[in-house]
Amino acid sequence: MKSTWTLLLMAWLVAVAATAGALFIGEVMGMVPCTLCWYQRIAMFPLALVLGMACFTEDRRGAVYALPLAVVGAGIALYHTLLVAGIVPKAWVPCGPGVSCADQKLDILDGLQIPWLSLAAFLAIAFLLTLYLRKTRS
Repeated sequence: MKSTWTLLLMAWLVAVAATAGALFIGEVMGMVPCTLCWYQRIAMFPLALVLGMACFTEDRRGAVYALPLAVVGAGIALYHTLLVAGIVPKAWVPCGPGVSCADQKLDILDGLQIPWLSLAAFLAIAFLLTLYLRKTRS
C-alpha cells in the first residue's frame, strides 16, 4: 500500500511544483499570462489542493477527481505547445486583446518553453494517477 501512496504523493509534488512555478513566473518575474496560460492554471491549481487532500486522507477518490483535470490541462498545454512551435496556425489563437499566446517570450532557463514545462507536468501527473488508480483498483 505504501508504494501506491508514493505515486499519489509524487503526483501531488509535481502539481505543487508547477503551481509554485506558475506563481513565481507571474508574480515575481512579472510575466503576464496569456489566455491559454490562464486555462492551464485553471486546471493545475486545483490539482495541488485535491491531490494534497487525497494524500493526507489516503483517499482514492481524489485521484479519480484529479485525473480529468490533468488530461484536460495536458490537452490545453499540447495545443499551446504546438502553437508556440508554429505547427498550429496563429489564426487559430483563442487570445483576444492583451498578451499574445504565440508571440510573447515564453522561455526560461535559456530557451526552455513554459508550455513544454506545463505539458510535461500534466502528463507526469496523469501518468502517476493512472498507475495509482490501476494499483488500487478494488
